[in-house]
Amino acid sequence: MSEQRPTLAVIAAEAGVSQATVSKVINGRSDVAPSTRERIEGLLQAHNYLPPGRQGRGRRSGLVDLIIGGLDSAWAVEILRGVEAECARRSVATVVSLVPPGETSPSGWTALPALHHSDGVILVTASVTPSQRAQVERTGAALVVIDPIDLPGNGVPSVGATNWAGGLAATEHLLELGHRRIAAIGGRKEMLCSQARIDGYRAALERAGVDVDRDLIRFGDFQHEGGFRCAQELLALPEPPTAVFAGSDQQAMGVYEAARQGGLSIPRDLSVIGFDDLPMCDWLSPPLTTVRQPLEEMGRVAARTLFQLMDGQPLVSPRMELSTELKVRLSTAPPRP
Repeated sequence: MSEQRPTLAVIAAEAGVSQATVSKVINGRSDVAPSTRERIEGLLQAHNYLPPGRQGRGRRSGLVDLIIGGLDSAWAVEILRGVEAECARRSVATVVSLVPPGETSPSGWTALPALHHSDGVILVTASVTPSQRAQVERTGAALVVIDPIDLPGNGVPSVGATNWAGGLAATEHLLELGHRRIAAIGGRKEMLCSQARIDGYRAALERAGVDVDRDLIRFGDFQHEGGFRCAQELLALPEPPTAVFAGSDQQAMGVYEAARQGGLSIPRDLSVIGFDDLPMCDWLSPPLTTVRQPLEEMGRVAARTLFQLMDGQPLVSPRMELSTELKVRLSTAPPRP
């Protein structure tokens, strides 16, 4: 029995359960009693049982799951580029799965590692509950999160950028130009990166002795539409801002359109600064001043971290933050007298 791979029927008979129950355990399903799961997993390990799709490959399938909310933005494409490049360097294939943001049901993203028999999972802009973590662990897959919505517990490794420092640098740049009525447009309130960027904005104002005006803070969704809507609200204020710090380049593009429709010229009438440094920033008119976060490198670091976990190597820290950098272009200028 130990010299060749047993059948599901043999494992099921020794465990005293049905073949369907053994299959559930192999595929990481959560609807199995803990004591039964432990008994079956012990037998699978003792028999060196490998699920279909892993035969002849040892314990590795050569697949990594990249689970992301969508690929409709340059932001997501840059992340994918980094992950794929690092996986290719290790001769590992990347399986890209699109899951709606906020999907938390067992039939959602947690079922994908078992379905693909993947060795690891890179989850982008999401939160991880303890039950989801446990469900992934039962598949034997390692887990890393890029730009988590909140700090993942249970030691789940995550990769992000110095968002607070980026928000601080962006706002300090506008203050140095002479702006005092500076608005900020964040992403979704519950997102860690959005909160950090707005906190950096507040810190810069406080350090400069400028009161934080809540009327000048808005929250969008990091998309063009959110930036456009929030900018329209800000420009309609009795005393509109002279500068806007947008929490993403896409939101900054929405601000551009709101300014255009309002008959305003950038940067003569309104200075605009973004966050991300997407490739199209140089091609906007005027080119967009922004805070660069190394998106492709974030993808690479996440993949390297995943391989460390898969190889049983210790991590220096479960939370890794890559440095941001202010890129000054032509969309910011001193305010008009």
